[in-house]
Amino acid sequence: MTATPIELHGLSKTYRLGFLMNRKVRALDGLDMVIQPGQVYGLLGPNGAGKSTTIKIVMNLVQATSGTAQLFGRAPRDTEVRRKVGFVPENPAPYEYLTGREFVQLAADLGGVPQSEVRSRTAEVLESVGMARAADLQIRRYSKGMIQRIALAQAVVHRPALLILDEPTSGLDPVGRRMVRDFILAERKRGTTVLFCTHIIPDVETLCDRVAVLVNGQRVREGGVAELLSASNPQMEIILDGLSEERLRSLGRTLDEVQTLDTRLLVRCKDAEAQQLVAQVLQAGGRVLTLQPARFTLEDLFLQALGEAKHGTVGGEIL
Repeated sequence: MTATPIELHGLSKTYRLGFLMNRKVRALDGLDMVIQPGQVYGLLGPNGAGKSTTIKIVMNLVQATSGTAQLFGRAPRDTEVRRKVGFVPENPAPYEYLTGREFVQLAADLGGVPQSEVRSRTAEVLESVGMARAADLQIRRYSKGMIQRIALAQAVVHRPALLILDEPTSGLDPVGRRMVRDFILAERKRGTTVLFCTHIIPDVETLCDRVAVLVNGQRVREGGVAELLSASNPQMEIILDGLSEERLRSLGRTLDEVQTLDTRLLVRCKDAEAQQLVAQVLQAGGRVLTLQPARFTLEDLFLQALGEAKHGTVGGEIL
């Protein structure tokens, strides 16, 4: 298939709550999103932002209240298009009395892997996720990390064109998180389109070609990681000595942040302010120990987007 893996237009979802189902919570509000072939696309947002609801609609597990979702140009309920998708939910719950090998073989059968290839393909993916030695144990004996690995194996055993991961590194130790990151990069190299949602920002910054930030069911930022970070106002980070914070502020410059580090001050200010601030500090008898650009991270962008959305009343509100 050469069609766009995922297209969402005006996607909204309202849940009914309460004993009488008379309360409504808006989980998504007019979400637009297009994911191109071969991209690793990250959905970033706090808990309750609408990330999992988006994935459930794409996987045909939840029906949208309004708007459209398409996988490779077809409705998510289309049987043939669903064979092109691999999915790992936030809390995988495979049948615990199957062994890991049996579970992955079952996924291979359901995914349309030719019968002659099921055994070899199963062995291949079990090795790739580090589960070859434990493959013949029943899943009920697996740790959380082992269940996550088996869930990843079943998701790719049929060589999907699109891989959807909901919080794939949540609750894993550093070794498990590194394994999942390596797994995603390997699938990207194979040409698989990957959509994953998370609230673990370093994973997004490391892996993604493109990112959407969801807050209150709305997309408040979207773009390439480098594009989003370079669009922000550049800051300079200066470490000073020989001046008190009170004396520094009396110089009249606009400072974004001042922190006391023992006898030193760490200052962040806009690039346009930095040169004049340095000259004033030297005139006042202070010393400039370091002057360097402050790295604006995806975490900074995320917190900025959250702060801007705090005054909004849409998405997630009870109607």
